[in-house]
Amino acid sequence: MNLDIESRHKLRDMGASHLLDALEAQDDAVCMGLTFAERLQMAVDEAYSDYINKTVAGLIKKAKLRIPQADVRTIDYLEGRNLDRQTLVELSTCGFVNRCDNVVFEGFSGSGKTFLSNAYAKECCRNRYRTLYIRMQDLEELRREHITKYGTDMKLVTKLANYQVLVLDEWLFSKPSEEFRNFLLEVTERKYMESTIIFCTQFRKGDWHARLGGGVQADAIMDRIVHNTVWVSAGDINMREHYAKKDRGASSQDAQGRAD
Repeated sequence: MNLDIESRHKLRDMGASHLLDALEAQDDAVCMGLTFAERLQMAVDEAYSDYINKTVAGLIKKAKLRIPQADVRTIDYLEGRNLDRQTLVELSTCGFVNRCDNVVFEGFSGSGKTFLSNAYAKECCRNRYRTLYIRMQDLEELRREHITKYGTDMKLVTKLANYQVLVLDEWLFSKPSEEFRNFLLEVTERKYMESTIIFCTQFRKGDWHARLGGGVQADAIMDRIVHNTVWVSAGDINMREHYAKKDRGASSQDAQGRAD
């Protein structure tokens, strides 16, 4: 569909560039016989699809996932891993974000916690939730940078609170200092019943209190997390070791094939 220059400018000024591109991409020969309303509906559908795809791609990029290729559709329900398939399928609907529930992926090193957290973080992006992934060590460094720059960490607290989904990896891997515990209390307070935190941790819930330093700070932080949380075991198999063996086996077969 050919539009005059002024109409193009007007559409772009109104932020309707997706629609303009879809209209201009229409082939008059292909659309012959269609009414104006039908051509417009086709253009709107194409423009909306393009808008959603670009929005989702932007959200995934801004989420800074550690494993960008992680996907709920490729979760390995390996026999013996003992993943709770029903719970994981329910999580894929992202209903937990609407309910402002938290999610904890708990398991030993190599069990696939980060993959699972990133897969569901990506699914949240697909549902157009603002999402951020960050390791606890990096969060501590980011907090120090904010204090150096602004004299306070409250700007960072506000920034984290504004994400609808926050993924905290390596949760309690190192015992947090008192100052960092105060910061974590502020973050969990701001997000409590307002948005979602996804935790990845090697420690069971019973160990959290002690690793948070015990006392009232630990009580307060846990009180804002544990009551509205879905707890998920990452399974009983070291997935890092499993895939390393699988890769070695494939390489060995390739080498044998080349030798043959």
